[in-house]
This record gives sequence, C-alpha cells and structure tokens, in this order.
Amino acid sequence: MDALPNFSIALVNYKTLELTKICLTLLKQHFDNGLLDAKRVKVWVVDNDSQDASTDYLRSLDWIHLIERVPAVKEKGFIAHGRALDMILEKIEDDYLFLMHTDTFVYEPEVFNDFLRLCSSQTVAEGCREQVNRGYFRTGWRLFSRFLKHYSRRAKRVIGIPARDPKAWREQYIKSFFALWNVKWMKQHGYTFLMEDRIPSYALQEILLNQGKNIRLISPMKLFKYLDHVEAGTVGLLLGYDELNRRVKRKMKILKKIDQFPENLN
Repeated sequence: MDALPNFSIALVNYKTLELTKICLTLLKQHFDNGLLDAKRVKVWVVDNDSQDASTDYLRSLDWIHLIERVPAVKEKGFIAHGRALDMILEKIEDDYLFLMHTDTFVYEPEVFNDFLRLCSSQTVAEGCREQVNRGYFRTGWRLFSRFLKHYSRRAKRVIGIPARDPKAWREQYIKSFFALWNVKWMKQHGYTFLMEDRIPSYALQEILLNQGKNIRLISPMKLFKYLDHVEAGTVGLLLGYDELNRRVKRKMKILKKIDQFPENLN
C-alpha cells in the first residue's frame, strides 16, 4: 500500500480558551504518543483577534503554526472564519487539509488516516452533514418532522395561506467541524473556502457537485466513534447560554468524558 500523504490541520480560534485548550491538548498528546507524526502533520491555528487569554495561550505553544489575524473592520462570524481558513490555505504546502473547530475533540487520531484512505482521484472533500450523532431513531424523526414542515409550508403557499419560506428538509452540505479537503485541486482551480460571502465551503460544494466531483459523505455513526463535537461551542460561550441549554448540556457531558481521558488535560 502506498504511503499516506502529508496533511495539515486548520483551526480558527475566537475567544474559546477552554475549548481550544482541550482540542489542542488532545492533538498534542497524539503527537507525543507517536500516533501523529510531526514530520507528516502540521497544525495551523488562526487567532481571529480574540484579545484575551486564548491568544496568550496560543502564543505559548511552540508546536503549532500560529497566525494572528486582525481584521480592518468588524465582520460577521462566518466571514471572519472563512477568511481565516483562506489565510491558512494560502500558506500551506500540503495537498490535503483537515478543517476542524476548536470544539472538536479527537480521541482516536486514526480518523485522519481513515479519511485519507477513502480518497480517490475524483474525491475533493469528505465530511459529515450532521454536527452531532443523534442515533438512528432521533435522526429518522428529525428528517420526518422537517419533511412534513417543508411540504406543509409549500402547500400553504400554493393555496394562498401566508407561510414562512420552506427550508431544506435535509442537510445539504458537509460541515467544517471535521472535514478533509483536497486543497491542491482547489488551488489549481483558484477556489477558496469563502466564496460568494456564504458560509465557508458551501458555495464551493455546489460548484463541485455541478462539475461532477465527488464529495464523500461519512455517517455520524461512524465519525463520532473517533471524536466529539460540542456543536456551536463558540456561539454558546459568546452568547452566554445557561446550563439548561441543550448545547451547554452536551458540552458538560463531553467535558465529563474528557475528565476520564487517561492523560492530564490541565
């Protein structure tokens, strides 16, 4: 079997010291334990002008490639995130880039190699459309309820009853909390993650599908055997969600699992 290619990991930090520290400490442990090879894998982190303790923490790490980004004007969150990813895209020399969020905690680093093994000449991206693993029952119910809501709104509009715009009843795009991109192909064609001022990679994914390129889908049941994702961890921290919020509850459940991790994360 041919050797797997080198790759980079991209993270964007904005005022999430607690989450960023756990995310990066887990990655560092994988390097220290020989499960990730520093000669083969580079970790890039953009700090999006946090101006807090998370910036100081990142400056203290000598094993990451840190980019401190200071936008000229205030930006929407997804715009700032997309521009940060494109800064990494411009600097890296590897052909493959894993996008991660600072609230993604990788327990089994073999997930990186598994993604790379699935790549083919026609595969430009791999990822999951769901940000959490809801299980078969909850996933099925969610799809069914969203399907009903979508077509009930369409029916109301047809017969002249005021109704909200029908949203897509199933997820259309792979999410960037953990996704692999063939950035060599992207650069050859002049593509970036932030396009048309939309959520990073969404416009690009539509271009790929229109060109007949493959976006390989990974099921949440498979992906979440390797990792956890708080989901909107940054948003939850910045908006000050209380302890009854479902995302905060999920975060606390994940942090309890982190406490049981065999290595010290403090």
